Amino acid sequence: MAESSYSIFESRTPEDIHQEIQQVYLENARPWVIGYSGGKDSTTALQLVWYALKELSPKERKYPVYVISSDTLVETPVIVSYITGTLDRLEVVARDENMPFHTDIVRPKITDTFWVNLIGKGYPAPYSKFRWCTDRMKIKPANKFILDKVAEYGEVIMVLGVRKGESTTRDQVLSMHSIKDSPLMRHTTLPNAFVYAPIVDFGLNDVWFYLLNNPSPWNNDNKELVTLYRNSNAQGECPLVVDETTPSCGNSRFGCWTCTVVTKDKSMEGFIDNGEDWMLPLLEYRDFLAETQDPANKPKIREHRRSKGQITIMNNKLIHGPYKLEFCKELLRKLLETQEKVRKEGPDPNIKLITDDELEEIRRIWRTERQDWDDAVPQIYADTVGKREWIVDDTTAFTASDKKLLSRICDENGVPVTLVAKLLDTERQMDGMSRRAGIQSRIDTIFHEDWRSEEEVRGSLDNSELQ
Repeated sequence: MAESSYSIFESRTPEDIHQEIQQVYLENARPWVIGYSGGKDSTTALQLVWYALKELSPKERKYPVYVISSDTLVETPVIVSYITGTLDRLEVVARDENMPFHTDIVRPKITDTFWVNLIGKGYPAPYSKFRWCTDRMKIKPANKFILDKVAEYGEVIMVLGVRKGESTTRDQVLSMHSIKDSPLMRHTTLPNAFVYAPIVDFGLNDVWFYLLNNPSPWNNDNKELVTLYRNSNAQGECPLVVDETTPSCGNSRFGCWTCTVVTKDKSMEGFIDNGEDWMLPLLEYRDFLAETQDPANKPKIREHRRSKGQITIMNNKLIHGPYKLEFCKELLRKLLETQEKVRKEGPDPNIKLITDDELEEIRRIWRTERQDWDDAVPQIYADTVGKREWIVDDTTAFTASDKKLLSRICDENGVPVTLVAKLLDTERQMDGMSRRAGIQSRIDTIFHEDWRSEEEVRGSLDNSELQ
C-alpha cells in the first residue's frame, strides 16, 4: 500500500500521544503486555509507552507492563542478539528507575518447534498453502503468555506496534474489532484481552522521525536500528504474531532464517552482502529446504502415504506426505554440519541451531513413531559434532540387526515390513504397563492404514483406474 505524505505530527505532538497512553493506562486497571520484536514499529510503541509512564508518579505506575518477545528458535541470529541485548538493558534500567516493566521471551513447546516437526515428524518445509509453523511457533506461545496473565489478573491489554496501511486485511480487522469511543480494540480470538495500538495512525516516515529524534530510554542507539535495516535490506519487521491476520514474514522482513514461504530471503541476503559472510551457510541450508518444494523432488524425498497412513489421490495424482525418514536423516546431518561451519566462521563459537532438547525429541519420535531401529540421531551427531551423553532408554529396544532380520522375513512372506515394525513398536511401548486398555484400538488403527506400496498405487494411476 502506498505511503501517505501526511504526518501524524502535523496534528499531534509526542506529548499528546503520551497523554493518551497515560489515560488508557490509568483508566483501565489492567496489566499491559507489549509485543516487542526488535523492529522499528514495536520499538516506537515501546518507547512511547515508557516515556508516557515515566511522567507518572511512582504511585500511579502500579500496573505491571510485560514486554515479551517471540523466539521461534530459528530467528536470524543477528536479530536474536539485538533483541536479547535490548531486553537485558531494559530490565536493568527499569529496576534502577523503579519502572513497572518486566521482560520475557516466549518460545514454542518442544513438540511445536521447527526442527521437531520438520526433521522429527517429517513435515515438509512451509509454503503459502501449508504454513504450519506460524500457529505452533508464534501464536500459541504468545497467546499462552497472555492467557496466563488473564488467569492471574482477570483481563489484560495487549500493546502492539501495528499501523494502518501495512495490510488491507489488518486494516479490516482493526476496524472490525474497534470499540466505540475508545482507543482499545477487542482481541480477535482471546477473551478478556484487549488491544491498544498507540502508533496505529503513524506513517513509515513518522516512525523513523520519532526514533531518530527521541533517544532510547534503555540506552540503545536507534541509529544502530537504522543500520540493521539498511544492512538487511529490510522494509519491515516480523511482528509478534497473536492471530492469523498478522502479515506473513519473509521477503525483506526480519524473521526466521529457515523461512521458505517466500522465494528469496532478501533480509539474510542483505546481511551477507553487507559483511556478515558467516551467515552464508544458513542461507544455503534455507535454499536447500526451498528446493524440496519442487514437485520433481517430491517422489524422491517424501512418503507416498500421509502422516496418518492414508493415501490421497487428487486429479489422478498422488499427494505426497511427510519427508521420508532417510531424507530426515540427511536434513539433520546437513543442519549439524551447517552449525559447525557457523561456529567456526561466526561471532559465537557456541551457537546452537538446534537445541539438545530438540535432538532428544527427534530421537524419540524416530524411535517410537518412525521405526528408526538404527537409533540414528546419536550416530549422526557423533559423525558431525562429536560424542555426547544421551538419555538412556530403559525399555527393551529393537536394533538394526533386528530390522534386517525382520525385513528378510517380511519379504519372504509378502508383508510390509513397516507394518510389522509399527506393531512391534506399539507393543513395546505398552510393555510393562499395568493397564493396557487401548492397545487393541491402537493395533486396529494400524491395520486400517493403507499399506499399499508406492508401486502398487502408481500402477493403479497408470492404468487410469482412479480418474
